[in-house]
Amino acid sequence: MNPVDYLRISLIDRCNFRCLYCMPEGSELDYVLQQQLLTHSELLTLLREVFIPAGFTKFRLTGGEPLLRPGVVELVRSIASMPETRDLSMTTNGFLLAGMAENLYNAGLRRINISLDSLEPETFDKIIGSRGRSRWMQVWEGIQAAYQAGFDPLKLNVVVIPGVNDGEILDLAALTINRNWHVRFIEFMPIGNGDLFGDKGWVASAELRQQISDKYGLAESGVRGNGPADVFQIPGAKGTLGFISQMSECFCDRCNRMRLSADGWLRPCLLNETGQIDLKTALRDGTPISELRDRVRHILEIKPEINFKQRDSGTTQGNYSRTMSQIGG
Repeated sequence: MNPVDYLRISLIDRCNFRCLYCMPEGSELDYVLQQQLLTHSELLTLLREVFIPAGFTKFRLTGGEPLLRPGVVELVRSIASMPETRDLSMTTNGFLLAGMAENLYNAGLRRINISLDSLEPETFDKIIGSRGRSRWMQVWEGIQAAYQAGFDPLKLNVVVIPGVNDGEILDLAALTINRNWHVRFIEFMPIGNGDLFGDKGWVASAELRQQISDKYGLAESGVRGNGPADVFQIPGAKGTLGFISQMSECFCDRCNRMRLSADGWLRPCLLNETGQIDLKTALRDGTPISELRDRVRHILEIKPEINFKQRDSGTTQGNYSRTMSQIGG
């Protein structure tokens, strides 16, 4: 079992997109009220006094859409300035990034993942649930702004949905040839939109690798990042290709992460809702910090038993009370 030292922190459950794989079409979500969100002060207290003493040194800011969180640049600065922070990154849909990339970089953020599920504006808008003016170009401008600000390498996340964007795999992979960009193909999961998952299913990473190998060639890169991606490279390419295969391959034995929701729930496993603890309520009720540390350390001890290991023909049997946007991805 890997040391668990990586915390994904959801800053807000709201998002300015309604991606098919994240929110069921036509659904109405009960967003967390502002006063129920962890404040910046509470979050920093938990990081300094609970998570860092428990061994966490790598942090990723997520959402919803983290750039919707007021004061996000200053929060980045505060986390980046902690001497124990070994790695600080962010996952964003990129829509607001063009005007914020430089400030985020100057605040200490060095790694960023941007969702780009299609290079075709019409397909992209279908996936993100946009019914008016296309949002593709603004996201593309955000990607360019991040690269120019100094985020190098820069990662692009692609959730592969059969019959929607799986015909673009080769074009997306080609983005890595002339740029030091790292494209990550992610298998579609049932969390967030179980009905769509049941209708569409998922494409195994092995199939994607074969497509790319047949066209360009493909070799293992020897790179191992903070996450679960298996990393490959087109021969001679500047960037890399990663494959996150949570449906076709169980990588629970190398899981190194937990997730903290925007309203303070600590979740040990993405695919299993067992074992969650409510740190925000405990903190606001005056529970001693030492007791909160003990609770987190206990979760660390039992995490191997909580990790979701069972597969049934490649699908999960779970019923999830929170969508992906509410969990934080």
